[in-house]
Amino acid sequence: MRPGGQPNMQQIMKQAQKMQEQVARAQAELAAAELTGTAGGGLVTVVVTGLGEYKSVKIDPTAVDPEDVETLEDLVLAAIHNAAEAQRELTEAKMGPATGGLSLPGF
Repeated sequence: MRPGGQPNMQQIMKQAQKMQEQVARAQAELAAAELTGTAGGGLVTVVVTGLGEYKSVKIDPTAVDPEDVETLEDLVLAAIHNAAEAQRELTEAKMGPATGGLSLPGF
């Protein structure tokens, strides 16, 4: 702070620019990351990017039972939730330090 209790605007702008650079770097790392969610002991696997874009769903043929589609649906949903949780945790780990704990829309 400068005399008179006024914040140094140049210092504030430097801090804002540094935060912006950290956020951009964290976003790039999230875009490059791929996380895997599984269910049923690996019968269903879902891959999602760190930005939440779902890339693939793999289903082991032994999980396919025409008489019990509901179980397969539950496994797919559980794998999606598992992948989404991994993505959320990675986002918090990458964006938290970059934003100084501030919550940003969409992250």
